[in-house]
Amino acid sequence: MRYFISKVMNFAGKVIDFKMPEVMGILNVTPDSFSDGGELLLASGKPATDKIMKRAESMHEAGAAFIDIGGESTRPGANKISDEEEMERVLPLVEKISKNIDVVVSVDTSSPALMQEAAKAGAGLINDVRALQRPGAVEIVSRINLPVCLMHMQGEPATMQQAPSYNQLLDEILDFLKDRIAVCTKAGIDRGQIIVDPGFGFGKTLEHNLELLGRLGEFKSLKLPLLIGLSRKGMLGLITGKSPKERQAAGVTAAVIGLMQGADIIRTHDVAETVDAVKVYAAVKSNELKHHLSN
Repeated sequence: MRYFISKVMNFAGKVIDFKMPEVMGILNVTPDSFSDGGELLLASGKPATDKIMKRAESMHEAGAAFIDIGGESTRPGANKISDEEEMERVLPLVEKISKNIDVVVSVDTSSPALMQEAAKAGAGLINDVRALQRPGAVEIVSRINLPVCLMHMQGEPATMQQAPSYNQLLDEILDFLKDRIAVCTKAGIDRGQIIVDPGFGFGKTLEHNLELLGRLGEFKSLKLPLLIGLSRKGMLGLITGKSPKERQAAGVTAAVIGLMQGADIIRTHDVAETVDAVKVYAAVKSNELKHHLSN
């Protein structure tokens, strides 16, 4: 059970012990993300730094251990942007947040160039939806020596929701993650520096996502920290009929289902509400432990 396992990771000097789950706040500096695209940009398209810092500080005060900065939208149908544009959006924020807020700065990117520069700017985690499959990405992460989150995605964002299909959903996702872990460790990345994410909504139908959530505990067989992100996603809209910003309750509910099956990091837009859910979960687990030790 979770409370007998202590998994300690060092994120560029910030140490986190995953004996209880943590929350990762989402900070998108994109014009086209599905839920909050454009909210943190000026009319010129440049990041609204003051507004972003207030959002980041609010997330930290609400209890987020991580803030995940994304400069490229990976919503279904999203198109790739240049490395230069992505770095312009992200790097100043990585530096400013890492210097001013006591939080792990995660960079949501597949760009090896940005990974390298983000490490110099103070990032503590690389969060890659493409699991370091771009040329040079594995080598860069091995060199910068930061923890990395490897996510499963079938296809690419521009096309991933065009009739995704699997013969054995869980087996195929697990096999993909095992293969990427093997590639990483062969390149010199310490297995103890790896987090995994099954990739809800990335090349998966509603049925796939529901099966994935219902069987999430099977990913604990990898014996690595497990990150999940269901916040405001389309699967919740299909279930509830609500728009992205009305899916808060559904997202927290899905997060709790994940927590009950061993999720270690919950990635969310709605930090305060998710932190409360984690606190309730943690209180129940702590009480179970006391009960167990007294018997």
